[in-house]
Amino acid sequence: MPKAAPKPDTAAEAEAPLNFAPIEATTVSGNSDDKSANKSADMSAAVHAKKIPANLNRPVRVGIYVDEKELFVKHDGEEFHITASGGKLKIAKGKSKPETASSKTFPKAGRCTPIAPTKKQLAYSCYPGDIKVSAKGNTILAVNTVDVEQYLRGVIPYEIGKLDSSRFSALEAQAVAARTYAYKHFNSRDALGFDIYADTKDQVYKGLTSATSLTDSAVKGTAGIVMMYNGEFIIAYYHSTCGGETETLATWGRENLPYLQSRPDLRPDGTPWCNESSYTEWERKFSDKETVTLFKQNAKEVKSKVTNFGEVRSISILDTLPSGRILTLEVDTDKGVFQVMGDKVRWLFKKNGTILPSSFFRIGHDDSGWIIRGKGFGHGVGMCQMGVRARAAAGQDFATILTHYYPGITLEKFEK
Repeated sequence: MPKAAPKPDTAAEAEAPLNFAPIEATTVSGNSDDKSANKSADMSAAVHAKKIPANLNRPVRVGIYVDEKELFVKHDGEEFHITASGGKLKIAKGKSKPETASSKTFPKAGRCTPIAPTKKQLAYSCYPGDIKVSAKGNTILAVNTVDVEQYLRGVIPYEIGKLDSSRFSALEAQAVAARTYAYKHFNSRDALGFDIYADTKDQVYKGLTSATSLTDSAVKGTAGIVMMYNGEFIIAYYHSTCGGETETLATWGRENLPYLQSRPDLRPDGTPWCNESSYTEWERKFSDKETVTLFKQNAKEVKSKVTNFGEVRSISILDTLPSGRILTLEVDTDKGVFQVMGDKVRWLFKKNGTILPSSFFRIGHDDSGWIIRGKGFGHGVGMCQMGVRARAAAGQDFATILTHYYPGITLEKFEK
């Protein structure tokens, strides 16, 4: 494993040339030409069929719109305009007198129901299943109650892309991961009135608008298949680009799980499987003045108690995680020192609502300010989606792919 990186150049050492500690993965993994490795993965990933447990034999409830000011709905040939005030909905339909209610359900009608916060978006909206719209104070909550397999049709195109037939097993791997994630999160948002968010808080779901015959085939071909460890659903985390090595839950200060390991994700030639990504390597620059402004603005999000400073004297990486991602970043200011831990370092540099691509970086300083050079996009835990795409193109099946990113898991198929 990589050792903790040495402290990089600081503002006090700006006269010296930049000296970025290398960020390298350790060993080659996932050789698609290694037939014995693939055979082993296939054997360990044999799919075991079982009857779906009663508590899971229901649709999933998806919070498709949360805290919206207004929504438009098309249902049975009519268009509705919905607003909320004081815990009540105001539901306008054509020239009819608006209806007042605490909630309104739009049952499944035809292929899908369009619902969106603007009329423009309404034209491209298509949600299967039932939709219940409720008032939450002065905002609106819309929950889509939909069969899990139908839900996945609206997840796969947005989470890994539409792809082509040469990467079909990537779509299958994403379907199994997304299905596992969904079942794992049944009842997890009960206090909010649904199971799962429809955005990056959980998984991106936008109904059937972007579903294709190929993405639908990936869902259908893996129907009911989930990942388990010791008889329980795994926490199927995934991210865009690992940069050549995945990370453990330690990036969030949590106890490691055996199926979420830090492991190299390299081709036989030593290059990252995810090197098609534009985030395989990246760079960001911040002036000294801008750095002070951002650190003060983002202090609350990174839990820093040092806020009233006018100068950042140094930024040092004290230690790293197994992959080389940052564990502890220390900032020395004219008013004191503070530390930022793990994946939160990305929020320290948040600018215009955008955080750093990953915590897999090194930092230096020159006359122009602070320079960050990094690898990867996302938290780095679990499945690397850009790596999956490349592995699929190289001929790996979804079982081989999943057992690489989630070692020790078994695949089980729920049958109704």
